[in-house]
Amino acid sequence: MTDLTADAPAPAQPGRNPAAPGAARTVASVVTPALVARLAAGVTATGEPECAQTVAPLTGEHLATLPRSTPADVEVAYEVARRAQRSWAALPVRRRAAVLLRFHDLLLRRQDEVLDLIQAETGKARLHAFEEVMGAALAARHYGRTAHRYLRDRRRGGAVPGLTHTVEARRPKGVIGQISPWNYPLELSVGDALPAFVAGNAVVNKPDTQTALTALWARELLVEAGLPADLWQIVIGDGPVIGPAVVEHADYVSFTGSTRTGREVAQRAAARLVGASLELGGKNALLVLADADLDKAAEGAVRACFSSAGQLCISVERLFVHRSVADDFLARFAARTGALRLGGGLAYGAEMGSLVSDRQLEVVTRHVEEAVKGGATVLAGGRPRPDLGPLFFEPTILDGVTEGMTVCAEETFGPVVSVYRFDTEDEAVAAANSTPYGLNSSVWTKDARRGRAVAARLRTGTVNVNEAYAAAYGSVASPMGGMGDSGLGRRHGSEGILRFTEGQTIATQRLLPIGPSLGLDDERFAALFTTGLKAMKTFRFK
Repeated sequence: MTDLTADAPAPAQPGRNPAAPGAARTVASVVTPALVARLAAGVTATGEPECAQTVAPLTGEHLATLPRSTPADVEVAYEVARRAQRSWAALPVRRRAAVLLRFHDLLLRRQDEVLDLIQAETGKARLHAFEEVMGAALAARHYGRTAHRYLRDRRRGGAVPGLTHTVEARRPKGVIGQISPWNYPLELSVGDALPAFVAGNAVVNKPDTQTALTALWARELLVEAGLPADLWQIVIGDGPVIGPAVVEHADYVSFTGSTRTGREVAQRAAARLVGASLELGGKNALLVLADADLDKAAEGAVRACFSSAGQLCISVERLFVHRSVADDFLARFAARTGALRLGGGLAYGAEMGSLVSDRQLEVVTRHVEEAVKGGATVLAGGRPRPDLGPLFFEPTILDGVTEGMTVCAEETFGPVVSVYRFDTEDEAVAAANSTPYGLNSSVWTKDARRGRAVAARLRTGTVNVNEAYAAAYGSVASPMGGMGDSGLGRRHGSEGILRFTEGQTIATQRLLPIGPSLGLDDERFAALFTTGLKAMKTFRFK
């Protein structure tokens, strides 16, 4: 591990982050009983189900009462989805893609509705809620424009040139079981479902109960765009209760969440011999090289560490800085961090919102307090802000973190970053790679070629050079996902849609069979085919 203490700047007394101006609209004024009732009608829950209660993170007040699905409801959802999927899959790809493009336009036109819901359910700042709109719109546009190319039949080289005509086709899996988390409820529900739909599948989605209204709103908008209503089934309930049923009936599983739960999902899917893609946890690193533009790097580090209050799978929790620039960089970074405006108004202006739950607040508080007790220094933040709301915690920079501290190795999933110094790039790369996770990383340097060379050595599914996370994640034609304990499979690009399909090879043999014919016995056939195999290599057949 890199040296964590030498040449550290003198401890400063962090100030209090300022509060953003308040907004006139309240959560209660936008999440009305009528809206909740309308959206809740989209939940598959039969009979007289139990109810689930959700809370507004910004205020701690009751937010919504939602029906709770049972395992039997999940089975019903799959039956309905399967019937709808057969006719949907029979449509031309361009007809299905047109739904995504209409959804794209509706989403951008009516984004204020879902921005309110995202803020109400997650507590995040409006700008960070807008990132979800961007992500979903990018996915809708990309797959709406390119699905026909990803899914078209492709001519492949046959077994015998000229005699074997071979085509690779793509068929939908059937019904996708999707389990999506609370931290990005729009992007990680509809954003992942869109390629599944355009590939000809149906989806049974279990969103986190806390953020189910956002997923239900997205379903309603997609139905308005032309998606058959039965094609997207939403079930709500506790993970241990209905999660196994979602996996049990699926033809393929798409899961985003913790590494611990992801392992359980993978085991259940494997037992049924169905595929799964898993985006899991991370302990992401940001590297500031000696030649970095320190102002740009400090600004980027603020986005990397504190977007959505750090409750972002690809946000940074470990910051490695070259010793020669560490003091200058940390002064800039701490000043920007301490100046971030905190608030929960349903309007633009706040630069960071709140955590989503008491559990997240407890983890963040415990990680910081344990580190400080063990000798770490707080350069910015370090405390909750109950004056702003029940779940606010200041964006926090910790210096002097050592290996024995929980915050050093475990994912905090909150607005906390630990700083480490390095002397050589080899040392920085080794330290960044010294975790079982491998989701995202960030490299800052004035030399783009040097940055790409360092990036190639990092064991993460995405690497951003001179950006926090948005450059790689927003490049939707390229794959996004994790290595190691950060998951399996990829979203975005060709892998993001082909994972929802089965490859099928159709080979038509013409004129002669692949076997003895025309009076050849076995031995003469084998000799003739041996000559042919040698010739195909000589003439570079593929």
